[in-house]
Amino acid sequence: MENYVVSARKYRPQAFREVVGQQHITETLEKAIVNNHLAQAMLFCGPRGVGKTTCARIVAHRINEVTGGNPDNDYSLNIIELDAASNNGVDEMRNLTDQVRYAPQVGKYKVYIIDEVHMLSTSAFNAFLKTLEEPPAHAIFILATTEKHKIIPTILSRCQIFDFKRIGVNDIAKHLAYVAESEGITADENALHLIAQKADGALRDSLSIFDRIASFSDNQITYQSVLDNLNILDYDYYFRVIDFALANNPTGLYLLYNEILTKGFDGHLFVNGLASHVRDLMMCYDPQTVNLLEVSDDLKAKYLTQAKACTLHQIFRWLNVLNECDQKYKSSANQRLLVEIALSQLTQEYNEATQMVQKKKPEPSVKTTAPIPSKTTTSNPAAETKVKTSEGPKPEVPPVAAQTVASEVPKPVEPEPPKISTNISSGKKKRRSGFSISGVLNEEKTNTKAAEGEEEYIDYGSKPFTETQIIALWEKYANDQKENKPLYAILSKKPKLISESELELELDSTVQEAILMQSKNDLLKHLRSTLENSAVYLKHTIKELEKVNLIYTPEEKFKYMAEKNPALLELKKRLDMNY
Repeated sequence: MENYVVSARKYRPQAFREVVGQQHITETLEKAIVNNHLAQAMLFCGPRGVGKTTCARIVAHRINEVTGGNPDNDYSLNIIELDAASNNGVDEMRNLTDQVRYAPQVGKYKVYIIDEVHMLSTSAFNAFLKTLEEPPAHAIFILATTEKHKIIPTILSRCQIFDFKRIGVNDIAKHLAYVAESEGITADENALHLIAQKADGALRDSLSIFDRIASFSDNQITYQSVLDNLNILDYDYYFRVIDFALANNPTGLYLLYNEILTKGFDGHLFVNGLASHVRDLMMCYDPQTVNLLEVSDDLKAKYLTQAKACTLHQIFRWLNVLNECDQKYKSSANQRLLVEIALSQLTQEYNEATQMVQKKKPEPSVKTTAPIPSKTTTSNPAAETKVKTSEGPKPEVPPVAAQTVASEVPKPVEPEPPKISTNISSGKKKRRSGFSISGVLNEEKTNTKAAEGEEEYIDYGSKPFTETQIIALWEKYANDQKENKPLYAILSKKPKLISESELELELDSTVQEAILMQSKNDLLKHLRSTLENSAVYLKHTIKELEKVNLIYTPEEKFKYMAEKNPALLELKKRLDMNY
């Protein structure tokens, strides 16, 4: 019986062109070897399973092939590998220093590969410093580590550092397809993408998972076999969650979540997976970001179809709900209830978005002006008195005619009352216990018309007043609004009297403008009635924020100090100083 070799060893790359997903590293190393620019010490750092040790072995073979002139020679004796996890003391480093003295018998270079170099002790690092900085001409050191931050700076400064990156899902899936074809294994594209995602950027992990599922499914790797073997949630669950949310069906969401828990899946895993699914839907809104979806083409088409049924407003609110649930999950005493509340909020956000869209739909305009009858066809003298002419004063309308016209004109729809309002005329104040900026911004458009002067005109007279009188009246009105803190903060600012009857108030932001517009009518009514002047008008401006130039560079700091003390310029000139 032939010995079985796992795919991670059997398909380990033997040349730079076979390395997956690290082209920026392999091209640099190849050119450095060909041009004889290879450093005497290199540090390969990155996550597990991305090809650090593999590239180190390829470098060791390749440099002797280029310099030795005979690629058929066996240069394995020129490669010395050391595991720093088990050889991390000073004695091991001294033995290594003694071995470095001897030149290779075949080839020109000896390559020392030290794996997991961050496991060396501080004393071992210090014993290795001199040899690493000035090795013999025939010695090259390649250090490999997954935790670069644990290596002392004196070692890092003596090495040429190569940062390996996580391998992309598509690159891993293509390599798995190549391995499956070489081994005669039938594999679905979606199944290989799922394995690649589960590997988390490590090619070695993906090959280990591939071998396990191939044995489990008798060389027939299907999407369902991967789900069963790895015990992960199917994409279909997340698609169904979004469908239930769009259909405003919280009951379906609760039953689906119960099914997921019954199968043994963790609720936190479900929340994170659903957030990733919503993120992928957001990526489908721009053709430039569709390529960020690391899924197969079939699943990508399914994402695009579901994204068309959603709005960006919904997606952003869903992400906020799921992110909040993720943050509170570990500290929650009832984690299942927390997730169910988040699921119900998904449908509530859909209702809110739908209502906002319906509010924005323009309503058909209704003409309320009655037609003017001609004198030749009008038989009712009362109706003739409603015709406006420029030849004389406006005649009075009899009660009967007024009632007839009023019945023909449709009754206008009264606007909804604002959320933050004060009714001065009735002596009662309506206030909310809380304040929502989003609510103010949503109602800004509907309340602007009423606040800009379309209220019912009342003649209060034209009695003159002074700036002192109106400021005192303004402060008294502001003190009455102390319970309404957002409005009180605005009214605490004193207005300026810029003309006989016109006031000007400076605001800090558009949010304050929205709050003021909701109570502007009541404020003007109070001012006009108290001052007995109908011409009182209030205008507002928004203050522009001044740009502050921050001081960063030494030159900027010196110029700033020189402005305060010009003698520094003369001192700099005499001493011939730089910044």
